[in-house]
Amino acid sequence: MDTIQDAKAFPDVQLFDPRDAYPKPPFFDQQKLSMPGLSSQMDPTPDHGEETYQGSGKLQGLNALVTGADSGIGRAVALSYAREGANVVINYLSEESDAQETKLLVESAGRKAITVGGDLRDESFCDHLIRHSVDTLGSLELLVNNAAFQAVDDSIEAFSTEIFDRIFKTNVYAPFWLSRAAMKHLPPGGSIINTVSIQGYDPSPYLLPYSTTKSALIGMTKAMAKLAMEQGVRVNAVAPGPVWTPFIPGSMPKEKFEHFGSGSLFGRPAQPAELAPLYVWLASPEASYVTAEVFGCTGGKTPV
Repeated sequence: MDTIQDAKAFPDVQLFDPRDAYPKPPFFDQQKLSMPGLSSQMDPTPDHGEETYQGSGKLQGLNALVTGADSGIGRAVALSYAREGANVVINYLSEESDAQETKLLVESAGRKAITVGGDLRDESFCDHLIRHSVDTLGSLELLVNNAAFQAVDDSIEAFSTEIFDRIFKTNVYAPFWLSRAAMKHLPPGGSIINTVSIQGYDPSPYLLPYSTTKSALIGMTKAMAKLAMEQGVRVNAVAPGPVWTPFIPGSMPKEKFEHFGSGSLFGRPAQPAELAPLYVWLASPEASYVTAEVFGCTGGKTPV
């Protein structure tokens, strides 16, 4: 009876048509950004859940490190984790202003926010980032490997070894280095969550190096999960489809981002806020029997 009474205390859920929930292409007014780009320079501005995400204590008292947390999916994850009760280390490359905005969002939820800028292509920095997270927060229960880099071109010859190496170092080496270092600290019940991509299953030719790294990270997720479970640590991944983040105008020519997301069943790209609940669930004890899995959020583009 008490449970029924508690349920009645909540307002009725208001449904909406998901096709019309957020802006649709074409995105005519979007200016071209430089990678990795800033959220504040985007039009329309991405929704990270600032006005909508409501926590319920799912991660209360836990400590998380989120890479690439200055904007996009990373900011949405940091915000949702904080509103669920977690302290968050916000890693970013060089986007200081965006990182500070994420910090304010975490702190406004009453949680600790630590910003740490640095290049994840440096193995020693990855080791430092894990140690610093543990030292400043006292422990580490959650690692979200979200940072990534991509470049777009229309021929194999156009992808230099330098750019191929940069994408692999950021998207594959860094998650390995960070996960390896984190395993010394993650307790049983802790989680590693990797951001992979629909590109790992259905690669676009103009994203050849990026797609290749996401396929590799899918394999790493599944293999690492088997080893990590020896310590009771779960390892999973989220595979987004088209998501409206600074990556898009930052790396794509106007003719590609103008209609970005129009091929999804919704006729639009996802907003970062729409992915955050997946990361919350995977990090929470509610997902205690879930490991070595990849969860798609692709707008119906392909089964993952």
